[in-house]
Amino acid sequence: MDQSGHLDLLARLAEPGERVLAHAQAEVGGGLTPAPPPDETVAPTRSRVTVSSVLLNVLAPLATWDRGDRLVDLIGWGIAGRGAPGSAASRLHRAVSPARPDGKVRHTLLAVTDRRLLVCVTGPVKLLSSREDDERALAETRVVWAAPRAEVASARVGWHRLNPKRLKLTFTDGSWLSFTVPIAESGQPLRAVAAALSG
Repeated sequence: MDQSGHLDLLARLAEPGERVLAHAQAEVGGGLTPAPPPDETVAPTRSRVTVSSVLLNVLAPLATWDRGDRLVDLIGWGIAGRGAPGSAASRLHRAVSPARPDGKVRHTLLAVTDRRLLVCVTGPVKLLSSREDDERALAETRVVWAAPRAEVASARVGWHRLNPKRLKLTFTDGSWLSFTVPIAESGQPLRAVAAALSG
């Protein structure tokens, strides 16, 4: 999706008098993420991670076991975020990664204003999209999560495994969540977001 129209769109989504300082299109990093907020947790069940359940997760990815999935994510991708249920990172992750019964893909836009960190989600996007499809997806973009800048303790871009472009947002409650862009894309927008949050 062409990012040239993002700035005008984000300016419209900001509050009156709020100025957008930096923005980036990014997705939550792969790997283990914070637990969901308490109102969305399922009653705990007793289960053990066994070698056979992990092996089945790898060999038959459509057959899933929650703990096996988490172990495969940890081994394959590492840790993408940490935080207690209901922490800032937990709420942010749930906002950008809700259950999607329609199965459609949406992009995540991060924006830093002079007041807040805004996280927006576009409308559904297509793999091979036309200009009209992109415009329609952008028109359906909405803010799904926002926090005062003071709630972000730090923001930095650094290496994670083989990807040198991972933005790690750490919040004042100690929780954190990472965002990445594909290796082939520029990391400059993520660095601009980190600089705006740190400045």
